[in-house]
Order: sequence, then structure tokens, then C-alpha cells
Amino acid sequence: MSAFVIDAFEFCRNNGYREGVTPVAEMTRLAADCADPSGEITWSIQGGQTKQGYPSMTLSVEGTVNLVCQRCLGPFAYHIDSSTMLVLGKDDADADEIEEILDDESIDVIVGSHEADIRQLLEDEALLALPQAPKHEVCPDTKLIDSLKSDKVSPFAALKSLKPE
Repeated sequence: MSAFVIDAFEFCRNNGYREGVTPVAEMTRLAADCADPSGEITWSIQGGQTKQGYPSMTLSVEGTVNLVCQRCLGPFAYHIDSSTMLVLGKDDADADEIEEILDDESIDVIVGSHEADIRQLLEDEALLALPQAPKHEVCPDTKLIDSLKSDKVSPFAALKSLKPE
């Protein structure tokens, strides 16, 4: 069994804790969303139980990745800093019931596993922390955008010539 595969229910029952640092290049789904695979994600996972007694894991990810700005198409550094609580159900019906009882949008209820790969959970958390449309606060180089704006003729300019005077 891999060092990253755990019995999630046992991990929670024993208040397990793991932490580490994973290169972005090893997180293939995250690396695919980045401008390049450089950088590292520092992570931790803490097992425990909710106050209602349900098994839970708190996942935390933190690190800087290089994304592509959707405005200027240049790369920029984006800092991920995210933490979430996952509550475990035994199956889909149990997870649905727990979600209804907890009635808290900030807590995710998932179906737990006796062979859970925590790398997948941590990569999911890092992916969810990315912005939907990444962009600089202020783009550093707007020459490309400016040239597109000035070279493009307005579609309304042709209509203006059709207007009777």
C-alpha cells in the first residue's frame, strides 16, 4: 500500500495527521491548469470527528503556482491558501443524510474509503482554490491588448456610413 493511501475512517478515528510538500509537476491535473509546472504545494491533512461524531478530515493546501492571465495571456504568480473540512459517509445514502443533518454549505460531505489516496484529495483542494478566470490585478504589458483594440474596426463604423444625413 502506498504511503499516500489511507483507510480514511481509521485515519479519522485515530486523529491521524500528515503533512508534506509536493511539487506542482507531480500534481498532473493542477500542472495542466498552470502556465508551467514549477512551484510546490505545502499540505496537511488532519483526521478527527465533527461535534456530531461523524468522521472528518481537514485538508489544507498552500503554495504559489504560475497561471495564465486571461486578459493579457501572460503568466503570473497566484498564491493558493485554502482549507476545507470533509465529512465522510459510508455510502451515497449515508453522505446525503449527513449533509442534510449538518446543513452547512461550508462543509463537504463525501463518501469515505478504506483505500483513499490523499494525493487526489489534496490536488482536488488545490484545483478548487484556483480562480475560474485568472488574471492580473493590473496587466504589466498591455501592448498586445492595445494593438488588438486599435487595429480592430468597430462593426458599427460600417453602419454609420449607411445612415442618411
